[in-house]
Amino acid sequence: MGPKPHICVCTCTYKRPVLLKRLLSKLEEQETEDLFDYSIVIADNDKSESGRQNVESYARQSRIHIRYYVESEQNIALARNKTVENAIGDFIAFIDDDEFPFEGWLLNLYKALICFQSEGVLGPVHPWFNEKPPKWVFKGRFFDRPTHRTGHILEWENTRTGNVLLRKDLFKESQDWFNPVFGSGGEDRDFFRRKIREGHVFVWCKEAPVFETVPSKRWELSDFLKRAITRGKMTTHTPRATRLDLLKSTLIIVVYTICLPLFMILGRHVFIKYLIRDCDHIGKLLAVCGIDVVKEKYITN
Repeated sequence: MGPKPHICVCTCTYKRPVLLKRLLSKLEEQETEDLFDYSIVIADNDKSESGRQNVESYARQSRIHIRYYVESEQNIALARNKTVENAIGDFIAFIDDDEFPFEGWLLNLYKALICFQSEGVLGPVHPWFNEKPPKWVFKGRFFDRPTHRTGHILEWENTRTGNVLLRKDLFKESQDWFNPVFGSGGEDRDFFRRKIREGHVFVWCKEAPVFETVPSKRWELSDFLKRAITRGKMTTHTPRATRLDLLKSTLIIVVYTICLPLFMILGRHVFIKYLIRDCDHIGKLLAVCGIDVVKEKYITN
């Protein structure tokens, strides 16, 4: 028998030392059934290196090889590229610093990838609330994400890097794996869009969920709207952002804005859902006009 396959688990972090420490402890517990080995690479996108002390302290007593790097330019695509640049082995897994897996996470992703002979496997991301949210948050299902049957072939619109295992061969060609123009987010879907266009196949594994921490700040209206405007800005960087799309967005903004009082009558969750959709389109038009109302590079609540 030859050497076991190696998985490098890659995480980008930004001013979340406590959550990062929890993630490391959960990664330490991953089951392998002796099918593979794994290591961890951290890219800190905070130039003040706020994560260094926790990571290096944890690495000294960990049985898992952990490496820490800094990407001083605040840009999530550059941070992801930093992890890939320093990844070793045959496979690359991505998980976010505010997420945590159960013990069988990496093993189930690996088994699904081998079973379906795909280039990559994505899994569910479920919300994990630090505090009990208001009822309207549950009614509106604001933090629920789509899920699929295991083996389902994904379109790029349903992809991301919050929970994924990829063959490292996908990263052979250049060091611009994640496009820095998507500095505030959306770089992951852009990556998958290009790879799917090249003919690569990515599938779903329902048995490999992770849990994303949702603090109470996340259900403040201002946070919802900032995220929506940022998402709208991202769409202007894709080839599908045509003049017809901009015209549709303009019409949708008019209709949604006029109807907002009616949506309020139907319930707060309905009002906020359509206000968010309104801001998605507003963000797109603001970006086209060169207006950037969200100054933060990351919205880290």
